[in-house]
Amino acid sequence: MMEAIPNSIHAGMKVFDRSMHEIGTVETFRIGDEDPDRPGPETAGVSPLLQEERNSFAAALADIFAPDERLPREMQEKALREGFVRLDADGLFAADRYIFPEHIDRIDGDRLVLGVHKQDLMKA
Repeated sequence: MMEAIPNSIHAGMKVFDRSMHEIGTVETFRIGDEDPDRPGPETAGVSPLLQEERNSFAAALADIFAPDERLPREMQEKALREGFVRLDADGLFAADRYIFPEHIDRIDGDRLVLGVHKQDLMKA
């Protein structure tokens, strides 16, 4: 289980579930914003600086996620903080999925290997 999205990840990388079944490829990804030495604002904030960070956070959410996104707001915020991978799922009618750092087991050469099964991932 990883704490963050690995820096060696790239678009087009093949993604495997915990049973080593290929489930798709990396469509897009984002390395997290969270600086462990400077955690983001947890509250609405009193300081104008905190409020500014909060507003830029909302703007970043709007840039990344479409208005019709099925991912709940708190999960969007988690995705922005911790980073995420959007899986382009194999199969004609397969829904794309979100991969968070805790779903990733390892990078194995040019493969992203998960510690979970595809159905354990949130649909995009």
